[in-house]
Amino acid sequence: MIITMHGQATRYSNIKTDIRLAKETGYEALVINSDKLTRYLEAGYTENDLLSLFQSNAILPVCIDDIRGIERLDREEHNKLMDECEFLCSIAQALKCPTIQLITSNGLLGRPWKEIRELTAKNIAKLADIAAEHGIRFQLEPMAWAPINSISRSLEVIEAAERNNVGMNIDFWHLWAGSETTPDEVAEMKPSLIYGVHFCDGVRPEGNEWNENELRGYLVNDGKVPIKDWVDAVRATGYDGMWAAEVFSPKFWEWDLKDIAIEGKKRMMQYLG
Repeated sequence: MIITMHGQATRYSNIKTDIRLAKETGYEALVINSDKLTRYLEAGYTENDLLSLFQSNAILPVCIDDIRGIERLDREEHNKLMDECEFLCSIAQALKCPTIQLITSNGLLGRPWKEIRELTAKNIAKLADIAAEHGIRFQLEPMAWAPINSISRSLEVIEAAERNNVGMNIDFWHLWAGSETTPDEVAEMKPSLIYGVHFCDGVRPEGNEWNENELRGYLVNDGKVPIKDWVDAVRATGYDGMWAAEVFSPKFWEWDLKDIAIEGKKRMMQYLG
């Protein structure tokens, strides 16, 4: 098991501070926020500068989070997607970071499921081919409010993509809030298909408004996700990789950065031991 700090928990930090905080608060690894990564490089620093920071602090870069809107079909947007993939895969390779997260959105909302599955899988296959050239793999995260919101649908898309460097991220809130996946389905998964776990809490919307800033504005144990059920389900698979303490909340983003890193880890370790 790799105890991991998520760069989303310290959203208004920078990547150098994230690495230092991860070390100081007892994490082993970091999920790199892609916006922070891009900002760091645009400021004139290099991949080697960043690799040195990870190595000198003995923190593992385990995942870059994320490439968004992977179902894009418009020619210009599709080309941007492929360019972004090439850029992040080359950075991941230089950092020895094995995984990049993929996220779908609502670009295909309203289309038949079969069409959504095939079009998304086609894009994933192209992205995965780029990633393979760099020795990188992808983890697909279901989005509670999007067409691909469940384990079953995610696995259908992965199967249709026919690439062996694509797996899944198990995000407790997204899967629970999407209401289409049970912990039992997770427990039945092959551990080789689970690349990461996001340890998080929250509530479901009362209507159809998916405001993540409000719905996910909870620390673990303060929301309604039955955390133990999801932890037990993941453990039942035999998975032993990255467990990342994620916080998605404007309220907690205003905490002292070190305090939120400590609190996120403390609450996660109540379950992981």
